[in-house]
This record gives sequence, structure tokens and C-alpha cells, in this order.
Amino acid sequence: MGPIAGLEPVERASQDELRALQLERLQWSVGHAYRNVAAYRAKCERAGVHPEELKAVADLARFPFTAKDDLRAGYPFGMFAVPREQVLRIHASSGTTGKPTVVGYTRRDVETWAGLVARSIRAAGGRRGDVVHVAYGYGLFTGGLGAHYGAEQLGCTVVPVSGGQTQKQVQLICDLRPDIIMVTPSYMLVIAEEFVREGLDPAASSLRTGIFGAEPWTQAMREEIETRMGLDALDIYGLSEVMGPGVASECIETKDGPVIWEDHFYPEIIDAVTGEVLPEGSPGELVLTTLTKEALPLIRYRTRDLTALLPPTARPMRRIARITGRSDDMLIIRGVNVFPSQIEELLLRVPGLAPHYQLEVTRPAHLDQLAVRVECLPEVAGDSSLRSTLERDLQGNIKSTIGISTAVSVGEPGSIERSAGKARRVIDRRKDP
Repeated sequence: MGPIAGLEPVERASQDELRALQLERLQWSVGHAYRNVAAYRAKCERAGVHPEELKAVADLARFPFTAKDDLRAGYPFGMFAVPREQVLRIHASSGTTGKPTVVGYTRRDVETWAGLVARSIRAAGGRRGDVVHVAYGYGLFTGGLGAHYGAEQLGCTVVPVSGGQTQKQVQLICDLRPDIIMVTPSYMLVIAEEFVREGLDPAASSLRTGIFGAEPWTQAMREEIETRMGLDALDIYGLSEVMGPGVASECIETKDGPVIWEDHFYPEIIDAVTGEVLPEGSPGELVLTTLTKEALPLIRYRTRDLTALLPPTARPMRRIARITGRSDDMLIIRGVNVFPSQIEELLLRVPGLAPHYQLEVTRPAHLDQLAVRVECLPEVAGDSSLRSTLERDLQGNIKSTIGISTAVSVGEPGSIERSAGKARRVIDRRKDP
């Protein structure tokens, strides 16, 4: 493949140049975290390592991991490496205890993030002057504002629709004629169905590119979206703790997996059980180290996403294979992180409910739905009116705490299957034929 116009110098760098830049930035980031985050410094001291020992990129494997539990333990600002007054913006993702995982950004962090999302949109074929329809949610969720700032930095015209109001989504796509849409893949199919419901051909819309993320999706879904919408569907990857969308993104030339922007994030694949670093190409858990973040540097952060590192193609940076699952019990429902333990905590707050439950995830009409089945206590069993009240109470608690709508059903005592071993808390029917 010949040279591609408009690339940043690092997108043409040699492997030697890239590794030298990574080592320089790794040494800065590890030192920054060690000096300014007491919890991380204590981890290093327990592990018997010091930033001065980071002489080569491979030495990173000697340093301790960071996990979501560390962010929870430091809630809200304990993991910040700069004074709170230097934090320009805060985002958050849901945690297992009802408290969000707080993420901070300095002015430079926000500019870096915008630059990487701009790079991702350009890699997907976007150019200055394109109209970008952003249907990711805005707010504490990083999707909407992350896409928004990146598109503006690239010089695009941004339509900040956010999620929901599907009829309005279709109207704005028809009237404003955007070139690019940034949205979850499942909601893209809902929008496509609304086109058809209104007697319109979704493939005839102005959209030529879709940049989809915030939830796992399959190659089959890519093909369905491309066929129904008549556009190129590309994958963007990120997580709020590490930055947000734009940690990795696919290139339009190849569409062969998101390229990790390795000048800002150093990837490793580990055995999820032993923590051992695995050879390139082996499937395992993705671990990311931030190389340039000021407010919240994360060293060897365990993403829990299961994937593999693939060799470079369209860019000199490595790619990640499609995410196959997670090494923990987290579900992603319409872009929102949901842990079974969150549901457990909430149901235990409702008098009259027993601590036996099961979560069932389905995907009717291409949109994830979560059903929560719980049991009532024996003294409630004969009162159908009270059971209905309990259903509404738990449903409301889940909506207000986690931010998703669920279908809650309160069954008789003994209605949830029991297990002598590990309880089967989650039934995921999204992959059912």
C-alpha cells in the first residue's frame, strides 16, 4: 500500500521510532503515577519495583497492575495525579457498588482525547467539512462528548443529537444529510427499522460511514448494518477509565480490527488467571498503560476485555481482534456497564425480596433488554399487590442508580434455580440463534 495523504508523522513511523517514543513516554507516565498517586506508589513498593528500573519497554511487565477496584477504593479523586483544581472535566462509568468510577481530564488530556478521536474519524474516512451525526449519549458517559470534541477538532459539522428520540434521529438524518454517524451498533439497527417503518429506504440516506462502539458487536452485525444502511461500518474502541472512545479505531482501507493508537496507549495481552504476559497473537485479557494522561495515569490497567494483539496493517501500530467477552462478570447493556452484584445490592435494599435472582439478557429488535427475575420472601408470597409494588420499587432503583430500564418480575419463593456450586446469575440469550 502506498503512502496515505493527511497522516500524522507517527502514523508513518518505523517500529524503532515507535518503540523509542513509547519507552520515553512510559518512563514519564510510570514516574508521574509513582510520584503523585500514593496508592500506586504503595503498590510498587510492595512489588519491590521503582520507575528507575524501567530501562526497556519489556520491563513494564515487572510493574503491578491497576484494576477497577483501585479506582473504587480511591473514590472520588484518590487516583488523580494532579490537584483537583487542574482537572478540567470529569466523566464517570458505573461501578459495582452504586458509586461511579470517576475519571478526570486536564486541559491537555481533553485536547489529546479530541485529537485521537479526530484521528479515528479520519482513519474511518472522515474529512474536514463532513457532517457528523452523534447519537451516543451525552453526559457522564464518555461516548457523546468524546465523539463531539473529536469531530469538531477534525473540522466537521457536528449534530449533537444524543441517544433516543428515534423518529427525530431519522428526520435529522433526512434533513441535515450527515455523512457520518457515531452510535452504538444496536441502536443503528433500531434507526434503520424506523426508516423502514416510515416508508423510507435506509440505504438511500446520505450516510456513507458509521463509527460504532460502546458495546461488543459481531461481524454478522457489521454486514447487516452495511447492507441495510448502505454505508461502511467501522469499529471504535475505548473505555472511560483509559480515556473514552478513540483508544483504538478501524481504518477504512482495511476494516480489519481497531488500530491501537500506540503513541498514547501501550497494550499487553495477559493470561486472565495468572497475569502472565502472553506472546503476540495469543488470546487473553487486554491490559493498557496510558502514556500521556496527566490527571489519571493508569499503569497496566486490566480492561477485562478478551481479545488478541494483531500485527500492523494500515498503520504501524498493532490492532486488536474483535472482543470475544470479558474476564469478569460485567455486562454491557446499551452502552452501560452493569454488574450482577449491582443488582444484588439494590434488591437487598428492598424489604420483602430474597437474595435469589437471575438476569436474562436478550436482543429483540436489535436492542439489548435486561430482565431481572427475583424471589419474594414467604410472608409476601400471597399478596399479589405487594409483589407488584416490589417489582416497581426495584425497577425504579435500578433505573435511578444504574441508568437502564429493566423488566422486573418477582416470583414465588423457590422459583429461581439453586446451585450447589457457583450460582448461574446471568443468562445471555443475545447469541441464541
